[in-house]
Amino acid sequence: MATKLDISELDFDAVKANLKTFLSDQTEFSDYDFEGSGMSVLLDVLAYNTHYLGYNANMLANEMFLDSADLRSSVVSLAKAVGYTPTSAKASSANINVVVNNATGASLTMTRGTKFTTTVNSQSYSFVNNADVSIAPVDGVYTFSSLPIYEGSLLTFKYTVDTTDIEQRFIIPNNNVDTTTLTVKVQNSSSDSTTNTYTLATGITELDDTSKVYFLQEIENLKFEVYFGDGVLGKAVEDGNIVILDYIVTNRSAANGASTFALSGNIGGFSDVTITTNGNAAGGTGPESISSIKYNAPRDYSAQDRAVTADDYKTRVKTLYANADAVQVWGGEDHSTPNYGKVYISIKAKSGANLTVATKDSIVTDLKRYAVASVTPTIIDPETTYLTLVSNFKYNSSITTKDVTTLQTNVLSTISTYSTDSLQNFTGMFRHSALVKNIDATDTSILSNVTTVKLYKYFAPTLNSALKYTISYNNAFYNPHSDHNKSAGGIVSSTGFKINDDSSANEHFLDDDGSGIIRAYYLVSGVRTYTDSTYGTINYTTGEIILTAAHLTSISNIDGATSTVVRVFVIPNSNDIVPVRNQILQIDTANSTVTGEVDTIASGSSQAGTSYTTSSSYSS
Repeated sequence: MATKLDISELDFDAVKANLKTFLSDQTEFSDYDFEGSGMSVLLDVLAYNTHYLGYNANMLANEMFLDSADLRSSVVSLAKAVGYTPTSAKASSANINVVVNNATGASLTMTRGTKFTTTVNSQSYSFVNNADVSIAPVDGVYTFSSLPIYEGSLLTFKYTVDTTDIEQRFIIPNNNVDTTTLTVKVQNSSSDSTTNTYTLATGITELDDTSKVYFLQEIENLKFEVYFGDGVLGKAVEDGNIVILDYIVTNRSAANGASTFALSGNIGGFSDVTITTNGNAAGGTGPESISSIKYNAPRDYSAQDRAVTADDYKTRVKTLYANADAVQVWGGEDHSTPNYGKVYISIKAKSGANLTVATKDSIVTDLKRYAVASVTPTIIDPETTYLTLVSNFKYNSSITTKDVTTLQTNVLSTISTYSTDSLQNFTGMFRHSALVKNIDATDTSILSNVTTVKLYKYFAPTLNSALKYTISYNNAFYNPHSDHNKSAGGIVSSTGFKINDDSSANEHFLDDDGSGIIRAYYLVSGVRTYTDSTYGTINYTTGEIILTAAHLTSISNIDGATSTVVRVFVIPNSNDIVPVRNQILQIDTANSTVTGEVDTIASGSSQAGTSYTTSSSYSS
């Protein structure tokens, strides 16, 4: 009886072996030499064909599931099945005030598409406003206040509806369109200029056959398609209607950071203007990535167009603000001071600094459509807590040709990589043992390392005013007993500043007495002289410093540069540091120290360990 063909193998060699086994058991081929005849070539062809078909079937199966799909078209299609539309490219936006100096009349209108120019990195960019704005003069001054402008070109594309063309599609023909700037209008016909504005549908529960809404979906080549209702869910377009698409095509993130703008052209015929910038350009970014779609689509589906849980808010914020690199959300009951009825949101942007007030207000307004009526969303800025490290490593000089300087540079690079890859987001916890392991793995010659940790944060004082400042690290401080290290300044240190309490105008610094009190002192021949022994308080358990009435008159340079902030160092109780709420951790490699030393035992130069030295495991 002939052997059955084994069809479970997909690998080329295994397929070929199975084919040979099958054919060799057939009486017709009992005398064939499958390795030395033309049959071997035919078997190669059959095996390759089977292998290709198996590979293609496997790839096809992968593209059927959101988790395993690789092609953007597949991911977008699967996301559409759960009602998720990927975000488009986003135009960089700025907020400006425009005063028209030579205007006259009872009112003045800035038409949509008024152009402003700017330069970023020696490259010119155009910004436009996205809506007509009319104002009346106040005391004879014509001011367009808090005007949002967007980088890019305002374009218009029109389609004439032909219901006999079953393949007609209303495609936006640019792949860098910012769909948040899209305006869709439908004109009755070429002979009837009556126009209706359609809005983007955000759900179907309230739609009927008269609802003037449009739907949006991503299609091939990162383009977007507009489509309309079917006469049941949304008003259908009719034969001869003219679909008018107005939108801004952008250069994505290229203009982020633009801070000065000039009018190109005129406003209502007037060109003498004064422009001030309220918020630099930010928020420009590319289309949503494949990994982001995979992450957001199922969470958006589970949120069901509402924001109740923390994950709901995270997903919704990332949908509303494409420039969000990371989002943290917590309820008012978990705030540093409990505030019930609020949900706090912190957003780390992909590019640019903290979000502008206008951007925050826009996100909050959009969120209120999804939030429970009794809950108020509040956006607060991220706060960075910096870590400085002192790392001393031992290495075996007999198994490496690298000198100590090269090894030190490589270790510092390892630390920098750890900071970039593992920290710098809201969930990036500093795990001391993981970093120590990475340092040891930097080079085979490195045998061990002792790495200690300090934290610091900045506070920005208002000069010449006695004010209260709270500096929260959200991690316990090292304080093994009362009066710990009192004579040497406890576990707190700072950069310099001057205070009004000292007539000699000495440069002052902060320390603590080991028992919960912050002190201000200056140095006389290296000896601490305390101007104020009760300058504030320190809570070693909660990791909080309060300067009760700090009256600073000037601030010393930091790292050789003029500064408007004071840097305050502390020694943590644990080498593992946790980011809490809106806190982000980052290692300051510029102020970290890496020192390498030959291990005298491993290199054979130490006699019975008598000359071997070790590094302290405690910060100083």
